[in-house]
Amino acid sequence: MKKLFKYIGYLILGGLAFVSLYMANLFLMKPHSLDHYLAKELTMSLLDSPEFMTYLGIFDPYNAILKHNQKLSIDTLEDGEKDHLDNIKHLSMLKKYNPNNLSDVQKITQKIAIFDTENSINQFENFRYHSYPFNQISGNHLNLVEFMTDTHPIRNYREATDYIKRIMLFDDSFNSDLVWLKEQKKLGIFAPQYVFDHVIRQLKEFIAYEDADNPLMQIFIKKVGELDISSQKKESLINELSAVIQSDVKPGYKSILEFMEMNYENANQRHGVWSLPNGDAFYAARLRSYTTTDYTAEEIHQIGLLEVERIGNRMKEIFSTLGYEVNKPLGEMMNDLNENPDFLYEDTPDRKEIVVADYNQMVKEAEEDVRPYFERFPASPVEVRAVPEYSEKTAAGGYYQAPSLDGSRPGVFYANLYDIKQTPTFGMRTLTFHEAVPGHHFQIALNQENKDLTLYRKMGYRTSAFTEGWALYSEQLAVEVGMTKNLYDELGVLQSEMFRANRLVVDTGIHFKKWTREKAMEYMKKTTGMSDTEVRVEIERYIVWPGQATSYKMGMLKILELRKKAQNTMGDKFDLKTFHSIVLDQGIVPLFILEELIDKWIQTS
Repeated sequence: MKKLFKYIGYLILGGLAFVSLYMANLFLMKPHSLDHYLAKELTMSLLDSPEFMTYLGIFDPYNAILKHNQKLSIDTLEDGEKDHLDNIKHLSMLKKYNPNNLSDVQKITQKIAIFDTENSINQFENFRYHSYPFNQISGNHLNLVEFMTDTHPIRNYREATDYIKRIMLFDDSFNSDLVWLKEQKKLGIFAPQYVFDHVIRQLKEFIAYEDADNPLMQIFIKKVGELDISSQKKESLINELSAVIQSDVKPGYKSILEFMEMNYENANQRHGVWSLPNGDAFYAARLRSYTTTDYTAEEIHQIGLLEVERIGNRMKEIFSTLGYEVNKPLGEMMNDLNENPDFLYEDTPDRKEIVVADYNQMVKEAEEDVRPYFERFPASPVEVRAVPEYSEKTAAGGYYQAPSLDGSRPGVFYANLYDIKQTPTFGMRTLTFHEAVPGHHFQIALNQENKDLTLYRKMGYRTSAFTEGWALYSEQLAVEVGMTKNLYDELGVLQSEMFRANRLVVDTGIHFKKWTREKAMEYMKKTTGMSDTEVRVEIERYIVWPGQATSYKMGMLKILELRKKAQNTMGDKFDLKTFHSIVLDQGIVPLFILEELIDKWIQTS
């Protein structure tokens, strides 16, 4: 028996020694495995973001220890400088791994990590303050509220108290933002005037909320009401939150409002980032990061013009087939169609509920229609919800929120139902294909559920060139395989594609060719027939998010280009299911990596 205990002791000591050596290798020197190194780096960054820990859901069972659900990230200037130094060390470490000693998958991982880190270093060193931290579509005045109402869980008493503790940190977050705004001011970087107008209005609206109207209170009352706790505890929680909103939330909003009003006269009278210090170089860097290509702004602009012409010709063909006279600009014809009562919902009190129900039915139909063309399907469900009222006036027409890793929260396609003209029936399937099936939900949920991908490859890198390129490709795929039910549905898809082709033109027009907001709006209205509300919201979005809007169409074009290349080279050996698996199975990758993957498939088939 003594020998047995002795051997067990040796095993334990040996195990501890191995773990100690492994941890020393992982944290104190170059880790033996690139994957382990990146997993360690990503894990450390996740643990540094309590919001992301909550979003993932997998840490919640340990919340009593981690306390992440009662924290917010408060980033200081010093934090940014430390992160930059860490990125420089990170890049050096990545380059120490000899590609000859890496597996094929690891070689891809290394390329992605280097590309992403170099972009981050360039952004900090040359364009640190080239952003608008408060604008009409994002900023802590919106993001914090959305995070608390949509993501923070309230499933028990503890999570309800955590909700209040988190909200107590709003003021600290806004104080940190004020420091950033003042640094921008030193460089003469201010958002355009219309951004000031929107943000000032949004801040004033929040400050004016009574408890009954405040979204932070509304969702809290609803969720607390569903808890199995005493009425006295519920009332106490609600009263405490009401006091916290007055003492720790509204003062922060007022401080940002004061800054915006005091600096209103400094607002940028121009709309493109070309007007910022070193603006052209900043925009080129944004295009490189978002499109993951080397196309110049001029090249992207010309591609956009050609695509607008091609798509417009096909739309005119459909109008002729449907019996319409093509005797006026395409935009006017689409605008007439958008405003045709035959394609609009009645503006009844329950309109939003009806539209959401119809969208959910379309999701179910798409899931059945697409089955023959994919080898794998997400285990996570997806549902449609209306965009929250507090952000619907300036939010995009639709967006997607990924499911939680633990399966407790489904994927959600948020549809903007603010303007009745935003929801013509012939465009609804298009948005369903893009945001849900087989678009964002398929790509993002499959990525999260892919057991063959490392932690870094699942969550360490994002690019809209891939994610949005796939979603736009999904729209065209739906037409090709007959998921549209009639030519009006195809017009909806083409209108969407025209919209994305327009983005190539207007984004580069604004930020490179010095177009005004009004000129860009006029161009988009003329060529797409989108409603005035949609055009304004979209153009104003591109102004505060330079370069991102070009990624959709550039990503789609690359996927189509690679599919055609594979079809032409492989002939009868080409299989659409396999192509889709290759595109999706490696997670989110830059377009130059995707091309390498497809080229390898072609060569080995």
